[in-house]
This record gives sequence, C-alpha cells and structure tokens, in this order.
Amino acid sequence: MTTLLVIAKEPRPGRVKTRLTPPFSPQEAAALAQAALTDTLHAVAAAPATRRVLVLDGAPGAWLPPGFEVLPQCAGGLDERLADAFAHCRGPALLIGMDTPQVTPELLTVDFSGGDAFLGPAEDGGFWALGLAEADPVLLRGVPMSTPGTGAAQRARLIAAGLRVRELPRLRDVDVAADARAVAALAPHSRFAACLARCTPVAGR
Repeated sequence: MTTLLVIAKEPRPGRVKTRLTPPFSPQEAAALAQAALTDTLHAVAAAPATRRVLVLDGAPGAWLPPGFEVLPQCAGGLDERLADAFAHCRGPALLIGMDTPQVTPELLTVDFSGGDAFLGPAEDGGFWALGLAEADPVLLRGVPMSTPGTGAAQRARLIAAGLRVRELPRLRDVDVAADARAVAALAPHSRFAACLARCTPVAGR
C-alpha cells in the first residue's frame, strides 16, 4: 500500500493564495485555501493508503481530519521541501498539494505494479501529483519549481533516472480567480465551491 503525502501551508490571511488578492480579500483568500485544503485532506482520507501524512508549513487546525501524521516542512526551496517529504517515506508514496480541491479518492488510487513513477500534470505547466514506487529525494532536488516548464523538467528527471513514468489526468491548480471559478464549477458540491459562493470579489476584477 501507498503513503499519501499532502504538502500545504497553514491557511492564514496574507500567507496563502496571495494571487487571489485582489479580487478577494486576504481573509477570503485564506478561507478559500482552507476549503481547498480540507477537500484535499478528505479525499486523501477516503483513498486507500497505509499512511497519510500532512507536511505542513505552520500549525494544524480544526480543519485537519483524524488519521494524519503531521510533519513540519523543512527550510529551502520547493524542490528541497518536496524532496524532504519523500525522505520520510519507505516504499511507494504519492504526494499532492493543496491547490486541487477537485481531486477524488479514485485519482489518488494508483497501482505501482505498472510503473515506477506517476506524474499528474497541471494546466499551468507544473504538476499536481508525483508518485514514486521508491521514494528517492534525489529525483526532486534541483528541479526548477513554479515555472511553466516544471512538469516537463520533473518528467525528464524521472526518465533520465530510468524510471517508467505513467501520467495521471491533467488538473487545474487554483492560483488566480479564474482558476477558482473553473475548479468550483468542476466540483460544485465541494467545500471549495461553497466557500467561493460566499465570497464577494471586488467589482470589475
């Protein structure tokens, strides 16, 4: 069975989803981040796994469901933080972020017997999920993160290591207001969609 990892920031105003501000206030952006994280954690909780881990920058809150270990994120760039998350695993591990509240338990159920790595591409050129049959941190360190070429660079790193890479469905990350609206439409019954419906974006944005 697989370890499922979620890497996230504590949803505090001014610290998360700053690209949603404007049109949303920092408090609304944080509320949307908390809703997205909560949806993600509940999808992980419902997916088959031997271990579920939240790798967190900040402190956990009432939004954290039972059954999760909480580990602090290490210092350094995103590649170092992702690598460190995998360093705490043995055997197969699948890591996702907090930006895809439309994720389902089915999407998180992967069979490593058919591949050495799984990569979930994001529409912005990054990736929303990375699964490794053997959780080797070296496969992430030095990969340029948060660029339109991040997904391609990560895939190239995996292939260069001789891994059989399988691709998960492409998903849209929530970065800006247009993303939030599109993702809420894809998951209309989610906490994220309900939270978005309560927000009052600044007119004209």
